[in-house]
Amino acid sequence: MAVSLLGPHVVVHAWSRCRNQPGDPGFPTAADWSALNDTIYGRLIKVVPSAKACLELGCTEAQWESGVFRQTIPGAMFAYNWEQDYGPPPELCLRNGTTCAQGDVPLYAVNATAVQHIQAGIRFAQDHNLRVAIKSSGHDLLGRSTARNSLLLWTAYFKNITFVENFTIAGADQGQVVTVGSGVGLKTIYVSAKAQNKMFVGGTAATVSAAGGYIQGAGHSAFSPIYGLAADNVLQYRIVLANSSFVTANSVSHPDLFWALRGGGAGSWGVIIDATFRTFLTFNATLHTVNVLTATLDQTGDLMTTHAMHIKDWDAVRAGHYFVLTGSTSNSTLSLITAFKDLDGDSSKAQMSSFLDDARALGAVVQEESTITSFANDLVTVPDDKSGANVIFSSRLIPNSVYLNAPSNIGTAYKQLLSQGVPVVGSIVVGGKVADNANISSAIIPAWRAAKAHVIAIQYWDDTLSSADVQSFRKNFTATVQPVLSDLAGGAFSGSYSNEGDVLEPNFAVTFFGPNYSRLECIKAAYDPNDLFIVPAGVRSEHWDAEGMCQV
Repeated sequence: MAVSLLGPHVVVHAWSRCRNQPGDPGFPTAADWSALNDTIYGRLIKVVPSAKACLELGCTEAQWESGVFRQTIPGAMFAYNWEQDYGPPPELCLRNGTTCAQGDVPLYAVNATAVQHIQAGIRFAQDHNLRVAIKSSGHDLLGRSTARNSLLLWTAYFKNITFVENFTIAGADQGQVVTVGSGVGLKTIYVSAKAQNKMFVGGTAATVSAAGGYIQGAGHSAFSPIYGLAADNVLQYRIVLANSSFVTANSVSHPDLFWALRGGGAGSWGVIIDATFRTFLTFNATLHTVNVLTATLDQTGDLMTTHAMHIKDWDAVRAGHYFVLTGSTSNSTLSLITAFKDLDGDSSKAQMSSFLDDARALGAVVQEESTITSFANDLVTVPDDKSGANVIFSSRLIPNSVYLNAPSNIGTAYKQLLSQGVPVVGSIVVGGKVADNANISSAIIPAWRAAKAHVIAIQYWDDTLSSADVQSFRKNFTATVQPVLSDLAGGAFSGSYSNEGDVLEPNFAVTFFGPNYSRLECIKAAYDPNDLFIVPAGVRSEHWDAEGMCQV
């Protein structure tokens, strides 16, 4: 028997060690589902995998790959491998397949447009001991916003955007802010903010929901070196808790929950209705892009060592810098994108010239250097996100000390990853204000504050791979790629960004949350004593099986 004393009323539930699934005596009947549908005024949806939905809708290839389109399908994930159950036995629903099983896609979704809809869904899940999932856009790289045989709490249509010049908390003026619903994507916020002559701290992906998992993980931006992480700039959340109460979390109201929501991991704390962010006056920026080509693996390693030695070239202007390294054991391409606040094109090229000159000296070929100057709002994001593929990540926050003391280790690590057929994506979205904000009390893993780069290894596969081979592929990725990044970042106690990491991290509590984990567990126990909100590699997930269905 579990008793929750949070909120305005006491909630008592009898729990078994496992959630109810179809076929279990406690699983809701058709009449129960119908009653829930009536309670939320017909907003209960039967959920199907994206391949089945697209078959019924007649999706084009462009729609299948469109994040903007896929976010309108309740069962669709940005990376559609998270919709599959690879078994054994496998339950798959593949595009152009001949059969379709439900896999790891929820059974029903509450298509919420009001707080009351979320509250009704939570009460129903509590009363019937159901697994729940929380999803906004589905731009989720660890599979946390979908779950087998679950009830989905879908927040995609919380679309409010409100700008305020003088936002107060307990009478204290916090300055200019924007409050956004948990269904609003970054692209939409940038456009709305530009109309108000404002800017806010957000990432590059169009369909990432700012008030969703993004800020619960930390949230990085091209302008983080100037303004800090997105979670550093959140002033308030409004959230529905596991006992269905609707509360405000900020520095005064539920400050422990406010602490956890900023860096304590996506999907573990409740259903965010909206969040309030600081805004800044918009500004001009220049986006500098260039490609650097190498002809051998050794030359690539030398290039990346040189890149590491130049990484501090842009500290004085606090530029945001992204790089993508693709190739093989022979030739490779390093693509660089750098955002410079308040610099024009010529000044931006001057900032990059020292590194590019040294790259040429190595024999590398520099191509397609270009700049574009405009409002930062227009430069920082893209119109759409290419999605609908099978993809997994592994990542580490690389300490500044590695760049200062052992830049050759970086070149060696990238050579090793390329030799394994693994492309690398890196971002210099740390240092500067991110490091300065180390005094902010939040659950953001301290590795962010000491890092100089966030580096990701990526692997894709197509649907010709068998389920057994996918399982082996994923395990091999964790076993062979993760140690390369971990060793580069300092070993067993190195840190990773939980929104862009490996869900199979062998010690996720340390890697994603570091010294904050024990406090996060205590806060989780206070606000969600029955673990209603369990996600893979999330707080207290080690007490549940991989599906989040049974306690272990």
